[in-house]
Parts: sequence; structure tokens; C-alpha cells
Amino acid sequence: MDSYSSLAHRVLSGAPATASDARAILASPNEDLLDLVAAAGRLRREHFGNLVKVNYLVNLKSGLCPEDCSYCSQRLGSEAEILKYSWLPREEAKRQAEFGLAGGASRVCLVASGRGPSNRDVERVSGMVEDIKSTTPGVEVCACLGFLKDGQAQRLKEAGVDAYNHNLNTAESHYADICSTHTFADRVDTVDKARGAGLSPCSGLIVGLGETDDQVIETIESLKAVDSDSIPVNFLIPFEGTPLEGTNTLTPQHCLRILCAVRFLCPDRELRIAGGREMHLRSLQPMSLHVANSLFLGDYLTSEGQAAEEDLDMIVDGGFEIVGADSAEQLRDELKAHRAAHLAAFDNAAPDDAKGAQTQSDATTAAGTASAPASAPPAASTLPCGKPLPPVGHEADGSGVRIPTIRRRGAGTELSPNA
Repeated sequence: MDSYSSLAHRVLSGAPATASDARAILASPNEDLLDLVAAAGRLRREHFGNLVKVNYLVNLKSGLCPEDCSYCSQRLGSEAEILKYSWLPREEAKRQAEFGLAGGASRVCLVASGRGPSNRDVERVSGMVEDIKSTTPGVEVCACLGFLKDGQAQRLKEAGVDAYNHNLNTAESHYADICSTHTFADRVDTVDKARGAGLSPCSGLIVGLGETDDQVIETIESLKAVDSDSIPVNFLIPFEGTPLEGTNTLTPQHCLRILCAVRFLCPDRELRIAGGREMHLRSLQPMSLHVANSLFLGDYLTSEGQAAEEDLDMIVDGGFEIVGADSAEQLRDELKAHRAAHLAAFDNAAPDDAKGAQTQSDATTAAGTASAPASAPPAASTLPCGKPLPPVGHEADGSGVRIPTIRRRGAGTELSPNA
């Protein structure tokens, strides 16, 4: 392979990067990392300038999925102590979406666990979308409801859904090793249905599942083949109570190399750092934004992310702007001011014996926002089974494997989300 700079010049001149190029990127030494990121950054700036797209997840229905995907905390047989609840009421879904919009999100992702929606479920989600767009017409809405039946993508499109997320997750050659209840072809079929109905295909991958570098490349090439417009890259969150519990094969440097491989093979596609970025990219998250141009704000479906202010700090400190916002710095400063005002109001309203505990809870978990009621209860200190709630990012038995913190705020709870 030519130098990374020469490769970027070649791609910008119209010659696509090859699997051989990606293989060299994934095998590159750590001392090349800055040069590699700089070259990938040229492609990012050519297509997306200095903009970062902020996305926000709303988990409409959590847990009790009949599929057995080995990485998932919501899988059949999972013993992960996640939140489990049925469909959010329509007005609550809209309220949860508004938290993310206030935090700078220009796309709201409405997600529901399960194999796929019934037609009644599609109507339910269609109503939620119509409610959200009635007050915020410019927002993009992405639905993620599982496998689609004929006609369902068209109905979602009619309701105002802009995109449909259905990740391919891993290579076809690796798929049987992570799931037995459906096939790789099933996933491709749903992406095809979404694209055929005029929905923007959003499909990505999960790394850290035991795949080889060649299988990472195979997955990226499959994402090109299904013409995915936006590619979320998830990094395995090794939930306790799932078959991949305790798995940790990724390093921050290799996570960056994977992002660079996606950028070179898919230079003009939205590239999103998604679930697990805090655990695996760690202090290299800010550098990753010079390759990726999109992120999820705050928490994920069943696990907590870093504080929303830290996400916005990362964007502002990197010299980036946010899609749809006049000023990323102003948005960040307003969010911090609102958070401080909320904490002060709660502290003044709460009984003396509760002030210290709640202030510590908010400072640690960033659970409150300006829109939260002053009477919001403190965060839970135990899991539903009675075990102590683990601290954020704690290690398992000193092994160096960081254990995720289960989400205990936002959708499905009485606490305000991290947004």
C-alpha cells in the first residue's frame, strides 16, 4: 500500500480503497496511528467538513427479545439485570425524544426490542413519529424495530420516518457463531426492504465479537453492498449474564484503525461512533471524531454512556460544530447552565438529609436536566435482584475488563435521561 496520505489522495481522486488497503490499515503499527488518522481525516473533511451529527436513542420497549444474539443484553436467556418494560406510552416517547433534541440531536432513533413489529406495532410507532414531527418538523427520525414484513417499511415512510436502522453486525462468514435464531440473509432482506420503500438505510457493525480482521473487512464490504447511508460502529459491551460476558479483545488503537478502515472504504458515508465507545476508545474518543462524523448523545439502550456534557465538550474542544445548531459552544454552555440551575433548584427544594445524596448522584451520573422535575428521585443504588449497582466502568476481579453500567435513568424510569 502507498503511504496513508497517498491513499487518501487516491481515494479523493476517485479510485476506491481496496480490501488490501483496509487489511494494511488494520495491521498497521501503533506508531503510524497519527498519520493514519490524519489521512482518514482528509476524507472526513472533504465530505462532512467540521460538522458532527448528534443522534439520540429512545428505547421504546426493552428486554425479553426472542432472538439469541450472543452480544445482546436483551437476548433470549439473558441474565443481565437490565430494565425490562413494554411499549412506552405515546406521549412519553415524545417527551423522551425532546430531551435529546434539547441536547443538540438532529436525529432521534426510536428502538424497540423483539424479532420484528406487528402491523399494530408499526401503527403505534407511526403515531409517535407524527407526534414528534408535529412539534419539531425538521428532526430526522430513524426507526429500529427488527425484521420488517412486506408493506411495513412503506407505512413507516408515510408516517414521516426518514431512516431505518438494521445492523448487519458482523460478517456473513461469522454470523452463525453469534446467532442461531436468524441468518445474515434475513438482515440483508430487511435493509433491502427499507431502502426499497425510500427509507435511508442505516446499517452498521459490532466489533469485538471474536471476528478476524478479514471478517471486519468482509462486513464493511457487505455494508457497501447494501448501500448503507450511515454506518454506526459499535464496540462490544460485554454484559454480565450474556455469552460474551468478560470478553475484551479490543484496544483503543485498534478501534481507531477499524474506524479508519470504514472511512477509507466508505469515504462519503456517515460514520457514527456508537455503543461501547467509552469503554474501548476511552481517552482516544476525541481523536476518533477526526475520522467519524457522528455520535450518539448520552446513554444507549440498556447501558449508560458518558455525561452528555462530556460529549459536547469533546465536540467543542475538537473545533467541530453540530449539525443543525448555530453554535456548538453556545449549546454546550447552555446545557451546563441548565444542569447547574437544576441541581441548585433541587438542592434548595430537597429536605436537608436528601440534599447531599442527590447532589452526589447527579454529579456522578449526570442524570438530571433542566427539563427534569425538581422532585426527581435519586438514582437506584441496587440492581433489581438486590445486588449493589456497580460503579461506572468498574473492572471485573482486577482483570482489566471494564464492566458496563446498566441504564437506570431515562425511558422506562422516573429519572431524567442523560441528554
